[in-house]
Amino acid sequence: MNQNNKLACPASMLAAALMALPSSVLAAAPALAADNVFQLGSVVVKGQQSGTLDDEQVMTSAEIERYDLNTVGEAVKVLPGVSVSRNSRNEEMVYLRGFDARQVPVFLDGIPLYVPYDGYVDFGRFTTFDLSQIRVAKGSASLLYGPNIMGGAINLVTRKPTREFEGDVRIGYATGNERKAAVNVGTNQGLWYLQAGASWLDADSFPLGRGFHDFRQPVPTDTGKYRENAYRTDKKFSVKIGLTPNATDEYAIGYVNQQGEKGNPAYTGQLNNSRFWQWPYWDKESLYFISSTDIGQDHTLKFRIYHDKYKNRLEFFSDSTYTTPHARNLPSIYNDETYGASMELISRAFKNHELHLALHYKDDRHHESEEGSNNPTQKYRDITKSIAFEDLIDLPGAWHMRLGASYEQREAREVYFWPTGKTDATNGLAEVMYDLSPVSQVYASLAYKTRFPTIKDRYSARFGSAQPNPDLQPERAQHMEVGYRGVPWSGGNFEVALFQSNIRNLIQNAVLPLSEAQCGDNNDELCNQAQNIGKARHRGLEISLQQEITRQWSAGLAYTYLDRKNRSDPSVRLTDTPRHRLFAHVSWKPSAQWEVLGTLEAESGRYVSYSSSEPYTRLAGFGILGLKGIWTPRKDISLEAGVRNLTDRNYELADGYPMPGRVWFANAMYRF
Repeated sequence: MNQNNKLACPASMLAAALMALPSSVLAAAPALAADNVFQLGSVVVKGQQSGTLDDEQVMTSAEIERYDLNTVGEAVKVLPGVSVSRNSRNEEMVYLRGFDARQVPVFLDGIPLYVPYDGYVDFGRFTTFDLSQIRVAKGSASLLYGPNIMGGAINLVTRKPTREFEGDVRIGYATGNERKAAVNVGTNQGLWYLQAGASWLDADSFPLGRGFHDFRQPVPTDTGKYRENAYRTDKKFSVKIGLTPNATDEYAIGYVNQQGEKGNPAYTGQLNNSRFWQWPYWDKESLYFISSTDIGQDHTLKFRIYHDKYKNRLEFFSDSTYTTPHARNLPSIYNDETYGASMELISRAFKNHELHLALHYKDDRHHESEEGSNNPTQKYRDITKSIAFEDLIDLPGAWHMRLGASYEQREAREVYFWPTGKTDATNGLAEVMYDLSPVSQVYASLAYKTRFPTIKDRYSARFGSAQPNPDLQPERAQHMEVGYRGVPWSGGNFEVALFQSNIRNLIQNAVLPLSEAQCGDNNDELCNQAQNIGKARHRGLEISLQQEITRQWSAGLAYTYLDRKNRSDPSVRLTDTPRHRLFAHVSWKPSAQWEVLGTLEAESGRYVSYSSSEPYTRLAGFGILGLKGIWTPRKDISLEAGVRNLTDRNYELADGYPMPGRVWFANAMYRF
């Protein structure tokens, strides 16, 4: 692949291509409707009896398109409380108020997507082109999501068509030979509907920022203008067919196929920490059924049934030519599967109450092997069950309350070599809300949440340096939050939250005495074991403001202050999240057809792991400016061109892994 291609597809070429379409094709068509949301995909739907405002933060498809956010990781980081890190595996990792992806699982239309083995997902592999919403729930996230939502939940909600024929087509190009193309099409025939989408996102590399230097010794890998081994390809196909036999009932089958491929750029810092890795495939496939059936006037029954498959292949090389396989590390192959189902019964039979009862069942299977090895395939299987209850209560006056509790159980049914195990957990929440007006509310919440240890937490030997621990217990967190959300004045939308989370039973590594160690061939060295020995505290402030200033000007910001402390050992830092983070934007619309949009992404106070002699280092803070112009010659066409990282700032989210420098881009979209 050519990593030195310049921007060869300017906005004028995209405009000419679209304007050349027949006039019949360019007939006036409305933009994506605001109600183009697949409501069955939302886990929490406010009932008619409850007047509470939405307590989940939402990124709409319009906002995702507006800020040119191609992946889920890029999209959620503009929300308060969310930050992103880039680890040594070239994975986009999301943190929510300091909780990582194992503690904040990701869902697709309420179906869990996290990888069974370690609980993580690479948010950079999930594109946004076919989504209607991304919903982010925090400490008081509904227990109806199911197990492991210790720090919250992220739900990717797909589209549902509202007209007889509708859709959109988009194309784009950016520096680094980044190309994208996506199409969505749908039809709603009243009795039934069909929604389908396909997308392709591909890049050879990305440009390095001004002043970047590769410190790797003895031979640097990145001495040019573009990052080496930073290629990526993500293809996605989705289809959903639904039946709506009457005004209240709905039944839908959805299918999503993701196929990814990526390079793993080498470490460029001052440590001896090089990895020469590539991922020939990173594939995920989901098939699911969702239904909602009213039983009389006062009850609703919902089902979710799903099958999710995940596989990847990791190849190791000896140097930066990526031609010679590593002498000791054979290609690693993961094959994971999940079978699951949930049932939810909603009752409005009692005045001023909306009762929810949910049952969850999840069967996770992980198979791990090394190509060319005589070692047997390692097989693991976990069964997770839960029962959850929530009640939305309308109290006298303008008061509302939400109460919930759940019981969860996880059992290891199959384990390679080590003993199986079983554990359980309870969760609870209470939230009180007061409506200052129909569009303004103050609230306070208290929640107790847990996370089960993953297969990797319990059974990974970490290449002979650790002893598995089948008896690991769940991590536990207590969340407290007070805040305000609503429209305090004309043209403004404001949210503020103060929060604190007290965490115990955190899973951390402990050094075992050699007399107790069973670390294979490493008994003469340190032997670690994951144990529930950690305590921590997360606290902070979130502010979000969106303001229409005049008919031509609007602006907004999302600010987060996050203070994390390791209470069990204050000398050991909690890493990979900034203390201060800000996303701000300003828009100028000189006419109905033109808009200029500027953005600022800034952060400071991020510590990351470094070396044995100097365990932590603080990364330099940064401010990244973005600018783009949008031309809408017709209401069904939009053309845009702009730049990310306008000042070509050299910055990092992890030591030795630089982020993109200045990137020029152009996009075009046609809606019908």
